[in-house]
This record gives sequence, C-alpha cells and structure tokens, in this order.
Amino acid sequence: MKLIITGGAGFIGSALVRTVLASTDWQVVNVDKLTYAGNLDSLVSVASDPHYKFAQLDICDGPGLEALLEAERPDAIMHLAAESHVDRSIDGPSAFIETNVVGTFNLLEKALAYWRSLPAGTRDRFRFHHVSTDEVYGSLGPQGLFREDTPYRPNSPYSASKAASDHLVRAWYHTYGFPALISNCSNNYGPFQFPEKLVPLNILRGLEGRPMPVYGKGENVRDWLYVEDHARALLTVLEGGRLGEVYNVGGNTERRNIDVVNAICDLLDEMLPGSAHRPHRQLISFVADRPGHDLRYAIDSTKLQMELGWRPRENFETGLKKTVNWYLDNRMWWEKILSGRYRTERLGMSV
Repeated sequence: MKLIITGGAGFIGSALVRTVLASTDWQVVNVDKLTYAGNLDSLVSVASDPHYKFAQLDICDGPGLEALLEAERPDAIMHLAAESHVDRSIDGPSAFIETNVVGTFNLLEKALAYWRSLPAGTRDRFRFHHVSTDEVYGSLGPQGLFREDTPYRPNSPYSASKAASDHLVRAWYHTYGFPALISNCSNNYGPFQFPEKLVPLNILRGLEGRPMPVYGKGENVRDWLYVEDHARALLTVLEGGRLGEVYNVGGNTERRNIDVVNAICDLLDEMLPGSAHRPHRQLISFVADRPGHDLRYAIDSTKLQMELGWRPRENFETGLKKTVNWYLDNRMWWEKILSGRYRTERLGMSV
C-alpha cells in the first residue's frame, strides 16, 4: 500500500504521517508546499524511515501533481493540505480560495485522470479521503450537535473555502464515480501545533509571562479533539469508510474558551511551581472578539463510532496535560518558530 498525504508537514498531517508509519507497513509520500505552518521538524522522528518520502509541491501545481502521481502510483490519497486559520482568512482570504478551493479542484482533476488510468483491480482499491472541518456547518445554539446531514452554513472565509472544497469532492463522487470519502473534525489540539491557535498560543504566552488573550467574554464553545485520536480516526475512515459517505470526528469534550485557558493556567501552575508568573490566571486578558465569531460547535461522532468502531482515547484533561507537557519538553521546536516572523501577535483584525 502506498499512500500520498497532502499537507503532511502541517499539524494534523504530520500526526497522520507518524501514525500511519507507526501502525502499518505502508509507504507514505508526504506532499507539502511548506508554507509558514508546514514544518519538517515535526517529522524528524520518521525522516529516516525507509517507508517515508517527502516531496515539496504546491497542490495548485497541476503538472507537478501529474508527474508525482505517475512516478509514485499511490493506492490512496489523503488530502489535508489547506490554509486553516480563521484569523488569517479574515486578513487575507485570497490565499484560502487559492489553496482550499482551486488547489482541491486541481488535485481532484489530476487524481481523477490518474484513477481512470489504473487497471481494473487497482482502480477498485483506490481511495481519496478529503479531510475537512466542522466549521462548514456554521454556528450552533446552546443545544444540539453537528451531524453528517447538518446543512452547511459557513460564516468565515476559511470555513466557506472548506465548504466549497467539500462540495467539489462530493460532486466528483456523484458525477464521475470517483471513489471519495469526506471527514469533518472538531477543534484539534496536541503536540506540534503552530502557536497561532488557542491552546499552544496560551501555553507559550503563559510560559513567557505575557497576557493570555481570550476573545470576547470567552463564552465561545468548541468540541476539543486530541490530534493523535484524530489521526487514528482518519486511518479508520480510509480503511473502512463507505465511499461517498461523510464521517464526523469529535472528542465529545465541549469546553468554553475561557475554561480551556483556565485549565492551561492551572496546569502551568502545577508543572512550574517555581514560576514567577503564578498564578497564571492573572495573565488572562479579554480582548476584542473575532469578527463573525461562531458561538458554539459540537460534533456527533455516533456514525463513526457505530459503523467503524473508533473511540477517542484521550479525554480533555488527559489530552491537555500531555499537550502542556510536550510544549514544556520541546522548547527547541517552538523557539525556532518564534525566532522567525511569527511572534504570537493578534491576527484577523484588518476589518
């Protein structure tokens, strides 16, 4: 089995690469453009694995993709390459349309031509797994959960671009018979996450004794999914999912943003008893809310659990403790990021 993973140097993509190599004997080709959030340091542990290969390539490069598919002859493609940060999509939506919409269209076109060229037996085994987000569903009220049949109502440039890519994949399945699956996940957290996202941002701000920002009143609710649980779910869907189907992946751990940041503060207090910044809750700073900030997301993963037997192994408390520990133990990884252009500054305020 040979698997192409697009966006494999990103946060979720690198976790998936490591999971596949640790749990199978498959060959993995990691295809990544290496934008600001793509980091090969996240893959040092597998860089010398004989089953692993890296190809630096933009999914908008049609001839490059065509040549790659012809050279590698994959049995499956898992598509994770995407611009993914809502705040950045507010400041610069064009990159999100280019990568998430045009790039996905380009990849589908090249993958369809490749799939059609395969001999019958190989063609029957081929799979294309498109990895998306729960943000395409819009915002929930205080009750209810996102199901696979929830209508799409994206509210940010990022979620709109991902919704468009989901619709393209669905159209390629229904129109051309292309063997595709889609999964939509809740908020991921864990090791190797770029520090613009809520959890790593506030861990690093707390370590440095800087204000720990919380948007609005911190009342926005998200369902938190440990990234290694998500990687296992993606592999489960690829191997056992029904073609043309959608599978929602969630951690069943709803938390308000303020509760997440409070939990980070308490873990820093516990793990750094000599810190001059204790209690870390004194660093929490409420800031102007994100424009168009969805109030609540929550995922119903019943279909994935009942059909394919996947369950999250981490609850929020165990997963967050592992995450904080990882950032404390891996300063070199995130210090290299902070020594570059990104300084944990606020994004998404250009409107």
